[in-house]
Amino acid sequence: MKIVFATNNAHKLQEVRQILGDRFEVVGLADIGCHEDIPETAETLEGNALQKARYVKEHYGLDCFADDTGLEVRALDGAPGVHTARYAELFGAGDTHDSNANMNLLLRNLENKSDRHARFRTVIALIYQGEEHLFEGIVEGEILHERHGHEGFGYDPVFEPEGRGVSFAEMLAADKNAISHRGRASQKLVEFLKNAKCD
Repeated sequence: MKIVFATNNAHKLQEVRQILGDRFEVVGLADIGCHEDIPETAETLEGNALQKARYVKEHYGLDCFADDTGLEVRALDGAPGVHTARYAELFGAGDTHDSNANMNLLLRNLENKSDRHARFRTVIALIYQGEEHLFEGIVEGEILHERHGHEGFGYDPVFEPEGRGVSFAEMLAADKNAISHRGRASQKLVEFLKNAKCD
């Protein structure tokens, strides 16, 4: 089954392909000739995911899914949240999607905070056969005081999932995918698509 993942992020595309396996042929935006920046102007993860999926459906006529992910830190009142990817840029502390600048700002903002609890939350919006569906995945954890590990991407070096004792960036891709926010949302997507194919 061929389906479009509305992203140009090579890391996310690779991660989702690993999660979904060979049951699905997942293609990215570049594969369908979509090179424009799709707007992400909603104030929620759900809104952004739907906005991206609807854009692809409206402009390319293809069934697709899109995701949005937020890192929600309790001591920062849920920030960076919907602004996770552009956290440093919003505060003039880095460029768009600059992971190092994002982590630097996050660690600075938590310097005097004893509460390090955080969670990653992914929402996947799927448009399939004319209907819209949402799938959510959450992983609880905490923000470390410094970076650990070199795998993964984004905030992975400073996020330790609950009960693991290592950061996401210290885990093998398969181990991370088995428990990650995106992995959990993607598994719900897989179950839905498998059942849809059987109908």
